[in-house]
This record gives sequence, C-alpha cells and structure tokens, in this order.
Amino acid sequence: MVTQEQRRRQLAREKFLRQQQRRTSARRKARMRNAAIASVLGVIVIGSVALYTTGVVLGDDDDKTNASADVTPSASAPSKAPDPCDKPADGKVKTQTWKKEPALTVDKSAKYTMKLATTCGDIDIALKASAAPHTVNSFDFLAGKGFFDHTKCHRLTTEGIYVLQCGDPTAQGNGGPGYTIPDENLKDKSLKDNVYPAGTVAMANTGQPDSGGSQFFLVYQDSQLPPSYTPFGTVSDEGMTVLKKLAAAGAQPADPTTGNTAPNATVVIDKATVTKS
Repeated sequence: MVTQEQRRRQLAREKFLRQQQRRTSARRKARMRNAAIASVLGVIVIGSVALYTTGVVLGDDDDKTNASADVTPSASAPSKAPDPCDKPADGKVKTQTWKKEPALTVDKSAKYTMKLATTCGDIDIALKASAAPHTVNSFDFLAGKGFFDHTKCHRLTTEGIYVLQCGDPTAQGNGGPGYTIPDENLKDKSLKDNVYPAGTVAMANTGQPDSGGSQFFLVYQDSQLPPSYTPFGTVSDEGMTVLKKLAAAGAQPADPTTGNTAPNATVVIDKATVTKS
C-alpha cells in the first residue's frame, strides 16, 4: 500500500517534472523566435569590398542575419494561392559595387519619394530625408544607377514578424552595394514598445552597428523588433494594398542553404525611382 508520505513525494516529483517541461518548452520557443528574427534581417559584410553574406531583414546568425544560414524554424507551409504577380520586365540585374558610401548630396529640407514598380503593382514610399539623410541619399544614388532594377524580393516572413525583404541583387540574402551606411533615426516616434508598425520601411543589417547596405524590408503588419533597424520611409495606402496581396500568397519553406523563406508571389522590382519634390 502506498503511504500518504510516499504519495506526497510522488506528487511533488510530478509537479517538479511539469515545471521543468514548461521551462524547457519556454526556452525552446524563445530560441526559435530569436532565430527566426535573426534570420530575417541580417547582412554580413565580408572582406575589403564589404560584400554581404547575410541572414535577413533583421539580424545575423554567425554574423549573418539578413538572409543567411540558419533555417527559420517558424517558416510557414507553402500556400496554394495562385501567384498574384505579373511576368517580370525584360532586363538584367546590375552587379556594380562601390568601395565608399556616396557623397551626401540629399537635401534634408526637401521631400523625397521612392517608387518601386514591381511585378505585383507599384509601391510608393515617402522617404524621411531629414531624419535619415545617409540612408535616403544612398537609395537616391543606387536607384539612379539602376541598382535595384530587375532584382527579386527574396524573403517573406509570415510568423513572428511580418515583412517583405528586398534590395539584394543576388536574391540570396548575401548581396550589397560594396559599402555600408550608418544607422539613423532609431528613436523615430513611430517606434513604440519595440514595434515597427505596418507601412514602415527599414534597413536590414548584420546585427552590428552601422552595417546597413542596400537590403531593406517593408512591414505589412505590425512587427515586434528591437529598434536596431533604420526606419527611413512609409508605404502609401495603395502600396500597402500591394504588400498585403503578395503576403496573402504565403511563403515557401525555408531554403536549407540560405535560410530564406521566399515569397510564393514572384516579387520583382522592375524599376526603382527616387524623386525629389
């Protein structure tokens, strides 16, 4: 017969095991969430030409956060929704890189708009030249050189954070312009409680300070992120309609080599244009 004392000890052991299981589960979920975020926004600078070997939109695993190595654990199952986008325009991606950030010529008192003419529709972005002059200046320079034309948006995240990542000429998450730009506007009033609100356009980086290049992400749904990614623009209402359309098509499983969860929609920037007004 089991004595009362033996029963008490048994119940205590079971309670302890349950507590351990809950702690283990919580740690596992935290690791998965952090890995997913890290694999979404990072970019790694390699060598004297500062080429990227990234992880994602946000961070870098192993110094690769923009679009690199680790497989995002939370990648969603592929969607069966039809591709909502058109065939890309004829043309080739340019591969030119530069050793130095372009000279700062942007007019901080002027208004700048970037138009991404994509296969899924036009995405207009109001740029924050006064708050992020180096970033806007770089995009003005790169767009003028045709750097973004015919490039594919290589990552879509559908769990934890909700972003479309673009700006990599390799479409692998490891490309960049050859130079880096400083972080800016990290205390933007729109960033409250570590949330990048829907419509925000921000820089991807390696997880290290001042490591942004050309990769950027567009937030299509409020996403909780540390304020480490330069917010430099806001998507128009019409542009948000385009983002939500392509996001609804879902993402592919994580690529085992790059960790990318590519959008099911064929999102290609046919032409990027920055206009001053």
